[in-house]
Amino acid sequence: MTRWFRTVLCAGLMMTGAEAMSETTVTVLDFDDLSGWSEDNHAEALETFRNTCSILKAPDWRAICRAAEDFSDPKQFFELLFRPVLIEDGARPLFTGYFEPELDGSLAPTPRYKYPVYRMPREARASSVWLSRREIETSAAMVGRGLEIAWVDDPVELFFLQIQGSGRIHLPDGGYIRVGYGGSNGHPYRSIGVELVRRGVYTAHQVSAQVIKNWVRRNPVDGAELLRHNDSYVFFRRVTKVPAEQGPIGAMNRSVTAMRSVAVDPKFTPLGAPVWLEKKGKSPLKRLMIAQDTGSAIKGAQRADIFFGTGDKAGRAAGHLKDDGRMIVLLPIQRAYAMLPEAVL
Repeated sequence: MTRWFRTVLCAGLMMTGAEAMSETTVTVLDFDDLSGWSEDNHAEALETFRNTCSILKAPDWRAICRAAEDFSDPKQFFELLFRPVLIEDGARPLFTGYFEPELDGSLAPTPRYKYPVYRMPREARASSVWLSRREIETSAAMVGRGLEIAWVDDPVELFFLQIQGSGRIHLPDGGYIRVGYGGSNGHPYRSIGVELVRRGVYTAHQVSAQVIKNWVRRNPVDGAELLRHNDSYVFFRRVTKVPAEQGPIGAMNRSVTAMRSVAVDPKFTPLGAPVWLEKKGKSPLKRLMIAQDTGSAIKGAQRADIFFGTGDKAGRAAGHLKDDGRMIVLLPIQRAYAMLPEAVL
């Protein structure tokens, strides 16, 4: 096998400031170096890649996207037009998971569906800091104004929908609507997990989203007060640009695909690029994914967040993931070798 290697400081990578102080290594690999490469479903990965190809504007990417339209052999497509590139910045690799919450709800209030999902009121939009969560929930500030997008059946799930910032609501007739972040009341976020630890209810390593949900449900009065410890309140908007039965919209303004889309740090990995993931841990994963999303906590060359899908099952799987491994980005051939020093070439 042929393996080209170089050590660079910011060469070919979009890094500034403190990031430029750390040494970044770039290694061009062969496909034989990718463990499990031949066993993956390359057709699924190619379909996901096509979903965001129209956004890629650089000439080399545009040529590849034209070829992707009718290439008959998906595995050969990736092997002929790309080279695997391992980019490392010295930080420990970390792979986590994320998901889209799904709540049960209705477009009209009922005895079951009585917790409103609100649009942002004009006063909140005009003010840097508006009413607190407690004031919104216990006053008449939102009542009778037609600000409800839907009503859901679980205030705890609604609280976590606000933390997530977007999700899908399953309607009684079997249909769905999707909601996205529409703004906030301007108050800083206060972690209720940290508050439970401060109170001595749990230790830090015991706290998880599911543990918090269970505690609030077992203690409805104290649980409601705990949720109001977080003054921050998120408002929503109805998302209609993509059918609700498809995945949520990622950073490339296209739906992301469960177990094929991954959030990355675009300073190291170009959005739209295929990435080969070799995740370790209790459930090893070797899979070709597409970098189609970003996240505020996703920072570093070997940091990635895997989209697990929509609903509780996806949420449980995503919540348990915190593993190391390695991520290799597939770049157009000339772009990959352009990262090598002239002496090697």
